[in-house]
Amino acid sequence: MKRVTRVTIMMLAFMFALALMGCPKKCVKPAAEEPVVVEEPQVQVEEEITPTQVELNLQTIYFDFDKSDIRPGDATILQANADQIKKAVAAGQKFSVTIEGHCCPLGTSEYNMALGWRRAESAKSYLVKLGVDAGLLNTISYGEERLVTNDPNQYHLNRRCEFKTTAK
Repeated sequence: MKRVTRVTIMMLAFMFALALMGCPKKCVKPAAEEPVVVEEPQVQVEEEITPTQVELNLQTIYFDFDKSDIRPGDATILQANADQIKKAVAAGQKFSVTIEGHCCPLGTSEYNMALGWRRAESAKSYLVKLGVDAGLLNTISYGEERLVTNDPNQYHLNRRCEFKTTAK
């Protein structure tokens, strides 16, 4: 019986020694921490909303000698001018338009001043009929003060209305 006990003790000791040697401690290496990439929230830059600038390219109209009537070809030009003005107003632009009436040097200064005034008023009335706000339009007569040419063969170029815009 002693022998069985001795063998059993030896077996248990052997197994215990084997268990200690056979099961090495697991070395748990801490996992290398990867840097956490924190994405910064994208700042949305709101674009400043500015009213769209509509460039006005108002065309000059011309008149027959000693007349202030709008000619058919010039009516087309006034229609295009009115469209530009209305588009700019719709875009929120603040401006005014000065209609300048001009004449050729034939006739007296007083008469040409009055004729230039009638031409400017005629162009203004036409634009208002096309839907342009009359409050945007101003008129002035320069008569024969601002000639385009002194050549008598080109006096027809002096008989005109020019449109000048001024930002408010």
